[in-house]
Amino acid sequence: MTKYVLAIDQGTTSSRAILFDRDFRSIATAQQEFPQHFPDSGWVEHDCGDIWNTVLESCRKAMKQAGAVADDIAAIGITNQRETTVVWDRRTSRSTGRLSGRTGGRRRSVSGCETAGMR
Repeated sequence: MTKYVLAIDQGTTSSRAILFDRDFRSIATAQQEFPQHFPDSGWVEHDCGDIWNTVLESCRKAMKQAGAVADDIAAIGITNQRETTVVWDRRTSRSTGRLSGRTGGRRRSVSGCETAGMR
């Protein structure tokens, strides 16, 4: 059975999956962009469902390219958007809204910026 390392790079505009073999050679790669929402200048929001779906689809496509199945994955490494925050509803396990991120070096917290007079 061939063993791979699956690297997941979840960035601000797309999700990417790369499969590496035992010698750390890139065997397969897949990438999917997701929609960007710009509610105001310098602000960007993402739908966490879009992010989750593009991560899953990228992993599936890379695995299919390599002819790999789940049992072939020995390890997974993940990079993500460090500046992005998700707020979940404890009862439903769903996000309460879009994820807030940054463009051009400006940041916005998850919610309540207008209420707190931060804008």
